[in-house]
Amino acid sequence: MKKSGSARKTSILRVNRAPGNGARGILRYAGFTLPVALGRAGIKANKREGDGATPRGRFRLLRLWWRADHLRRPATLLPVRPIRWNDGWCEDPDDRRYNRPVTLPPASNADRLWRDDRLYDLVIELDHNTRPRIRNRGSAVFIHVARPGLAPTAGCVAMPAIRLRDLLARVHRRAYIDIR
Repeated sequence: MKKSGSARKTSILRVNRAPGNGARGILRYAGFTLPVALGRAGIKANKREGDGATPRGRFRLLRLWWRADHLRRPATLLPVRPIRWNDGWCEDPDDRRYNRPVTLPPASNADRLWRDDRLYDLVIELDHNTRPRIRNRGSAVFIHVARPGLAPTAGCVAMPAIRLRDLLARVHRRAYIDIR
Protein backbone atom coordinates (compact mmCIF):
# COMPACT_ATOMS: atom_id res chain seq x y z
CA MET A 1 0.00 0.00 0.00
CA LYS A 2 1.34 3.39 -0.95
CA LYS A 3 0.82 6.37 1.30
CA SER A 4 0.67 9.79 -0.32
CA GLY A 5 -0.71 12.00 2.45
CA SER A 6 -1.51 12.40 6.11
CA ALA A 7 -3.48 9.97 8.29
CA ARG A 8 -6.64 12.09 8.42
CA LYS A 9 -10.31 11.09 8.61
CA THR A 10 -11.80 10.79 5.17
CA SER A 11 -15.32 11.06 3.85
CA ILE A 12 -14.71 9.70 0.34
CA LEU A 13 -13.32 6.41 -0.92
CA ARG A 14 -12.66 6.23 -4.64
CA VAL A 15 -12.56 2.95 -6.53
CA ASN A 16 -11.54 2.65 -10.17
CA ARG A 17 -11.10 -0.46 -12.27
CA ALA A 18 -7.50 -1.65 -12.36
CA PRO A 19 -5.94 -1.64 -15.84
CA GLY A 20 -6.08 -5.04 -17.51
CA ASN A 21 -8.30 -6.79 -14.94
CA GLY A 22 -11.99 -5.93 -14.57
CA ALA A 23 -12.29 -7.94 -11.35
CA ARG A 24 -9.63 -5.80 -9.64
CA GLY A 25 -9.81 -2.21 -8.58
CA ILE A 26 -7.70 0.54 -7.09
CA LEU A 27 -9.07 2.12 -3.90
CA ARG A 28 -7.90 5.57 -2.81
CA TYR A 29 -8.67 7.12 0.58
CA ALA A 30 -6.99 9.45 3.08
CA GLY A 31 -3.83 9.56 1.00
CA PHE A 32 -3.62 5.76 0.61
CA THR A 33 -3.82 3.68 -2.56
CA LEU A 34 -4.36 -0.07 -2.50
CA PRO A 35 -5.57 -2.86 -4.77
CA VAL A 36 -9.00 -4.38 -4.06
CA ALA A 37 -11.06 -7.25 -5.39
CA LEU A 38 -14.26 -6.45 -7.29
CA GLY A 39 -17.09 -8.57 -8.65
CA ARG A 40 -16.14 -11.28 -11.13
CA ALA A 41 -18.07 -9.33 -13.83
CA GLY A 42 -16.28 -6.04 -13.07
CA ILE A 43 -18.06 -2.72 -12.51
CA LYS A 44 -21.47 -2.20 -14.15
CA ALA A 45 -23.82 0.76 -14.13
CA ASN A 46 -26.86 -1.49 -14.58
CA LYS A 47 -26.34 -3.89 -11.66
CA ARG A 48 -28.70 -6.91 -11.60
CA GLU A 49 -29.26 -9.50 -8.88
CA GLY A 50 -26.78 -12.37 -9.24
CA ASP A 51 -24.80 -10.86 -12.15
CA GLY A 52 -21.48 -10.88 -10.25
CA ALA A 53 -20.92 -7.18 -10.95
CA THR A 54 -19.90 -4.44 -8.56
CA PRO A 55 -22.34 -1.54 -8.98
CA ARG A 56 -21.10 1.76 -10.39
CA GLY A 57 -22.11 4.77 -8.31
CA ARG A 58 -21.74 6.62 -5.04
CA PHE A 59 -22.88 4.83 -1.89
CA ARG A 60 -22.87 5.78 1.78
CA LEU A 61 -21.08 3.58 4.31
CA LEU A 62 -23.95 2.78 6.66
CA ARG A 63 -22.48 0.60 9.40
CA LEU A 64 -19.89 -1.97 10.30
CA TRP A 65 -20.90 -5.56 11.05
CA TRP A 66 -18.18 -7.57 12.82
CA ARG A 67 -17.54 -11.02 14.28
CA ALA A 68 -16.97 -10.31 17.97
CA ASP A 69 -15.97 -13.93 18.55
CA HIS A 70 -13.07 -13.53 16.07
CA LEU A 71 -11.93 -9.93 16.56
CA ARG A 72 -11.90 -7.12 19.06
CA ARG A 73 -14.26 -4.29 18.21
CA PRO A 74 -12.51 -2.22 15.53
CA ALA A 75 -11.80 1.45 16.04
CA THR A 76 -14.23 3.32 13.78
CA LEU A 77 -16.62 6.25 13.71
CA LEU A 78 -19.20 4.16 11.81
CA PRO A 79 -22.11 2.66 13.72
CA VAL A 80 -21.15 -0.91 14.75
CA ARG A 81 -23.16 -4.10 15.13
CA PRO A 82 -21.80 -7.51 16.12
CA ILE A 83 -22.77 -10.38 13.80
CA ARG A 84 -24.92 -13.06 15.44
CA TRP A 85 -25.03 -16.70 14.31
CA ASN A 86 -28.46 -16.19 12.72
CA ASP A 87 -27.84 -12.87 10.93
CA GLY A 88 -28.30 -12.89 7.17
CA TRP A 89 -29.17 -10.75 4.20
CA CYS A 90 -32.29 -11.19 2.08
CA GLU A 91 -31.37 -11.67 -1.60
CA ASP A 92 -34.83 -12.79 -2.77
CA PRO A 93 -36.27 -10.05 -5.01
CA ASP A 94 -39.81 -11.33 -4.33
CA ASP A 95 -39.45 -10.98 -0.55
CA ARG A 96 -40.65 -7.75 1.12
CA ARG A 97 -37.35 -7.77 3.08
CA TYR A 98 -35.24 -7.78 -0.12
CA ASN A 99 -31.80 -6.23 0.39
CA ARG A 100 -32.22 -5.92 4.14
CA PRO A 101 -30.72 -7.71 7.13
CA VAL A 102 -32.81 -10.65 8.32
CA THR A 103 -32.82 -13.21 11.11
CA LEU A 104 -32.36 -16.64 9.53
CA PRO A 105 -33.66 -20.05 10.51
CA PRO A 106 -30.91 -22.72 10.60
CA ALA A 107 -31.85 -24.23 7.18
CA SER A 108 -32.05 -20.96 5.24
CA ASN A 109 -30.11 -20.52 1.99
CA ALA A 110 -29.99 -16.69 2.26
CA ASP A 111 -26.64 -14.91 2.45
CA ARG A 112 -25.35 -15.69 5.94
CA LEU A 113 -23.24 -13.06 7.65
CA TRP A 114 -21.86 -15.64 10.13
CA ARG A 115 -19.33 -17.46 7.93
CA ASP A 116 -16.54 -19.93 8.59
CA ASP A 117 -14.25 -18.56 5.85
CA ARG A 118 -13.75 -15.23 7.73
CA LEU A 119 -14.64 -13.09 4.67
CA TYR A 120 -17.38 -11.44 6.72
CA ASP A 121 -15.40 -10.93 9.93
CA LEU A 122 -15.57 -7.23 8.97
CA VAL A 123 -18.40 -6.06 6.71
CA ILE A 124 -19.24 -2.47 5.83
CA GLU A 125 -22.86 -2.19 4.77
CA LEU A 126 -23.38 0.12 1.76
CA ASP A 127 -26.58 1.91 0.81
CA HIS A 128 -26.70 0.36 -2.67
CA ASN A 129 -30.31 -0.22 -3.78
CA THR A 130 -31.85 0.93 -0.51
CA ARG A 131 -33.91 4.09 -1.19
CA PRO A 132 -35.86 3.06 -3.08
CA ARG A 133 -35.21 -0.68 -3.10
CA ILE A 134 -35.81 -1.88 -6.64
CA ARG A 135 -36.54 -5.52 -7.34
CA ASN A 136 -33.62 -7.37 -9.00
CA ARG A 137 -31.24 -4.38 -8.83
CA GLY A 138 -28.83 -6.16 -6.50
CA SER A 139 -28.48 -6.89 -2.82
CA ALA A 140 -25.83 -7.52 -0.18
CA VAL A 141 -23.22 -5.20 -1.71
CA PHE A 142 -20.58 -4.72 0.97
CA ILE A 143 -16.96 -3.87 1.62
CA HIS A 144 -15.51 -6.98 3.25
CA VAL A 145 -12.38 -9.08 3.78
CA ALA A 146 -10.84 -10.42 0.55
CA ARG A 147 -10.13 -14.01 -0.41
CA PRO A 148 -6.45 -14.93 -0.78
CA GLY A 149 -4.88 -13.35 -3.86
CA LEU A 150 -7.71 -10.81 -4.12
CA ALA A 151 -9.90 -13.36 -5.91
CA PRO A 152 -13.09 -11.83 -7.40
CA THR A 153 -16.20 -11.32 -5.29
CA ALA A 154 -19.88 -11.83 -6.11
CA GLY A 155 -20.22 -8.03 -6.50
CA CYS A 156 -18.66 -6.51 -3.39
CA VAL A 157 -15.42 -4.60 -2.84
CA ALA A 158 -12.92 -6.65 -0.82
CA MET A 159 -9.48 -6.08 0.66
CA PRO A 160 -7.12 -7.77 3.13
CA ALA A 161 -8.36 -7.63 6.74
CA ILE A 162 -5.43 -5.49 7.92
CA ARG A 163 -6.23 -2.85 5.26
CA LEU A 164 -9.92 -2.95 6.08
CA ARG A 165 -9.16 -2.34 9.77
CA ASP A 166 -6.98 0.62 8.77
CA LEU A 167 -9.73 1.99 6.54
CA LEU A 168 -12.27 1.65 9.38
CA ALA A 169 -10.05 3.71 11.67
CA ARG A 170 -9.80 6.46 9.04
CA VAL A 171 -13.33 6.84 7.63
CA HIS A 172 -15.63 9.62 8.71
CA ARG A 173 -19.11 8.78 10.03
CA ARG A 174 -20.68 10.23 6.85
CA ALA A 175 -18.24 8.59 4.46
CA TYR A 176 -19.18 7.25 1.06
CA ILE A 177 -17.60 5.14 -1.66
CA ASP A 178 -17.49 6.30 -5.28
CA ILE A 179 -17.09 3.31 -7.62
CA ARG A 180 -16.17 4.17 -11.20
